[in-house]
Amino acid sequence: KIPSIMTVSRKRTSASASASSSATNTTNHTRKRAKPSTRHQKDEIQQSKSPAEFFAENQSIAGFDNPGKSLYTTLRELIENSLDACESVDVLPDIHVVIEEMSEGQFNRMRGVPDRGRGNGGGGRAVGEEREEMEYDYGGNDQENNENMENKNDGEPKSNAAKRQSSSNAANAKHNHKKDAYFLLTVRDNGCGMAHGAIPDLLGRVLSGSKYGVRQTRGKFGLGAKMALIWSKKSTGVPIRIKTSHVSADANKRKKKRKSDSDDDDDDEEEEDDVGKNNETVGGRKVGKIVSTCVLDIDIYKNQPRVIQHTQEPNTEQWIGTEIQVLVAGNWTTYKSRVVQYLRQLAIITPYARLEMTYSNRSDEKKGMNFKFERRSEQMPPAAREVKHHPSSVNNLLVQQLLERTNAKTLVKFLTNDLSGITPASARRLIERLGNSFEPDMDPADLDDKLVTRFVQVLRSADDLFKSPDGGCLSPLGEYNLNLGIQKVVEPDIIATARDKPGAYDGHPFIVEAAVSLGGKDAKEGITVVRFANRIPLLFEGGADVATRVANGKIKWSSYKIDHKRDKIGVFVSIVSTKVPFKGTGKEYIGDDIIEIQQSVKRALQNCCQQLRAHLTKKNALRDVKERKSRLLKYIPDVSRSVFGILEAMQKRKSEEAESGPRYSSPRKRIAGAGAGSSRQQHLKPTESEVFSVLERVSHGDLTEDTIKEHLVEAVEENVNAGIGFDENEEVFGKGGKSKSKKGGEDDDRQAVFLVPIYDDPKTAGNVVIRHPLFDFFPLNA
Repeated sequence: KIPSIMTVSRKRTSASASASSSATNTTNHTRKRAKPSTRHQKDEIQQSKSPAEFFAENQSIAGFDNPGKSLYTTLRELIENSLDACESVDVLPDIHVVIEEMSEGQFNRMRGVPDRGRGNGGGGRAVGEEREEMEYDYGGNDQENNENMENKNDGEPKSNAAKRQSSSNAANAKHNHKKDAYFLLTVRDNGCGMAHGAIPDLLGRVLSGSKYGVRQTRGKFGLGAKMALIWSKKSTGVPIRIKTSHVSADANKRKKKRKSDSDDDDDDEEEEDDVGKNNETVGGRKVGKIVSTCVLDIDIYKNQPRVIQHTQEPNTEQWIGTEIQVLVAGNWTTYKSRVVQYLRQLAIITPYARLEMTYSNRSDEKKGMNFKFERRSEQMPPAAREVKHHPSSVNNLLVQQLLERTNAKTLVKFLTNDLSGITPASARRLIERLGNSFEPDMDPADLDDKLVTRFVQVLRSADDLFKSPDGGCLSPLGEYNLNLGIQKVVEPDIIATARDKPGAYDGHPFIVEAAVSLGGKDAKEGITVVRFANRIPLLFEGGADVATRVANGKIKWSSYKIDHKRDKIGVFVSIVSTKVPFKGTGKEYIGDDIIEIQQSVKRALQNCCQQLRAHLTKKNALRDVKERKSRLLKYIPDVSRSVFGILEAMQKRKSEEAESGPRYSSPRKRIAGAGAGSSRQQHLKPTESEVFSVLERVSHGDLTEDTIKEHLVEAVEENVNAGIGFDENEEVFGKGGKSKSKKGGEDDDRQAVFLVPIYDDPKTAGNVVIRHPLFDFFPLNA
């Protein structure tokens, strides 16, 4: 026994020694780590990330701050892509959005994810088995999925199963009230669609897009739909599903050209591509024979699309457009109002589009809703044109890129061909200012970094040598459409619209359109500012926006007969430009630090207010007339009664004087009557014959209290409008600038005429109708 005890003791001693040694080593290691070592710094590894990986980690830059904002941004990006697809082929947009909300349990059952309670032990099913029981399909039948879920309760009566399912749904809804849910989003349009082979790159490669260049576009960075795919991958792990039928824009343009020019039919048919030859025509549009279906994922580390399914089917439905389905996590409760507000404002800025949104909740059918904004106008804005860089907007890097890509052999050709607004004469004068190192015939490739710096400095300062940026390349909505859009959604009492002349900042053209409305459905007291940039609603960070600051601080509303605290004022500002100067990474507001834009917004709003002031002055005058008439009519019965009482007393006294002799007035009254005597008083004083005639009518019953009342009412009706100059029954100003008069019982159905100023050469206008020393009148082609 003794040796065994000693053995244990030795083991313990060795264990303690080892623990002591370990502690000592730990202490020494800690002390060593406290000192920064040069070797540790050299071991740092430099890494690079793909664009997709960067935006996946910094998703707030693209507007994906939280689940609720991510849901809103996903919808917004898909809808705006649909609008671009329709406008690119000059087709009136018809967009349908479906939002289907489901709880976490419903999502797990649909995807085949095992529940929490069945993960350990014999109750759980494998993911593959669950998927075999109910396979998920983006375009599947929800009724079949619901039937599959109900089949699990076959072992009990249907009534009990229904009660248990109802109570379970109620409990889950109460438990998940503050939790994020899952949403199946479907956006369908009638646009140009996507080519079969281009779908993966269009939707699965970040920063890959067709909107780069100097042109007015809704998007610019090639992020929108790709970020929706990345958010779907992060939140649910589900790829997106695309169904599309593609027809190129050139085929539709050739179709329209053949309609307008029948003599060129043969040439157009020879030039038509294979897609156009094999397509049928529906509603004047070419229809593709193929419908492409693609299930797409993305490899964020390589920034490459990962195609899961890519098939083609015959287009038996003769359908044109795109349908995108994406399953994401989100929060409808916190961003429901934002989604509705976005659709309302989108209906204002796109009155030529038909928008419909359907929302349903699988846990509670009563929460479903449907919004529909019908098309109000069929006049679409002209397509924006791509232009070359203006000399005022260039920098060193841009000039170096242009020099590498140019085909010009001389510097003069480079200035005139690769930049806008420079003529050959102005190019030669510009080269003279550059100095002796520059020659008109020198090769642009000979410019080194130092010469490029000098070149850029002179270009940005020589404003007197070239024209200002051309605003004709932009595509504003137009006053007519803006007026119709506001009428459709807001339904105001009064509205005025204006467009300021095109301006420019840092070489980028811009146009400001504005509208001011009073009253309307669901309008609030005070100033409500609605902002648009490149025909996109801006909902967030409105307090720092240039439109808000100008409306609240630069406009003197009282001078335009408008009470900015009590009146319900709607201010609508739309800014379009080849480069909208957004502030911040979210592109949600335009700063007021650019003086040119601030002054243009102010002029447009002042123009609207001046239009309203003339009508408000007339309306206020009519209101004063009505109030005066009301006050006079209020006292006519009392005045009629009093006047008739005086006349009766006079008639009675005359009768008594005829019987008993005349009565003499007091000496004081006789003296006052003899001394009084202004000419006006003598003129107003009735004669004896007039007094006798009136009293005779009273005695015979011809003059009664009712007749006095009638005469007083007629006098008020005739004299109350004296000096006003208009009929009180005339409607001063109606919706949309229409003026209606009830005179003669007929309505005047005149419509307001909107004159669009053309500051540049009207390439889309018809023949000149009216020529004047100050202007030319062109009819714009519809």
